[in-house]
Amino acid sequence: MLKLDHVALNVQNLKRAVEWYCSQGFVVEYQDDTWAMLKTQNLKLALTIPSQHPAHIAFEVNSLDEMPPGEIKEHRDGSKYLYCKDSEGNVLEFIYWPKSQEDLIKQWEDGFHIP
Repeated sequence: MLKLDHVALNVQNLKRAVEWYCSQGFVVEYQDDTWAMLKTQNLKLALTIPSQHPAHIAFEVNSLDEMPPGEIKEHRDGSKYLYCKDSEGNVLEFIYWPKSQEDLIKQWEDGFHIP
């Protein structure tokens, strides 16, 4: 089953769009000159300028083996991704978030925790 990671919208004025979404209850997780990641409750919203990223829906995968066929690339945050289109031409992103060393240690400790 696919897990929704985020929805990405193209905007003409990033600063104005961020301000508007923040007035609607979103909080900025990251922002630079070309894109911003916002969050509210359980929804992440990416705002991008059209020359940097296409508007898309992103689904998280648990491993690189779950990626559809195609060229896997790396975002600057270390996540791995692949863009493709669905049967109707909509852009989809499949994204894999590598586990940090701290996450792996915690999983190992949790798995061997003796109460």
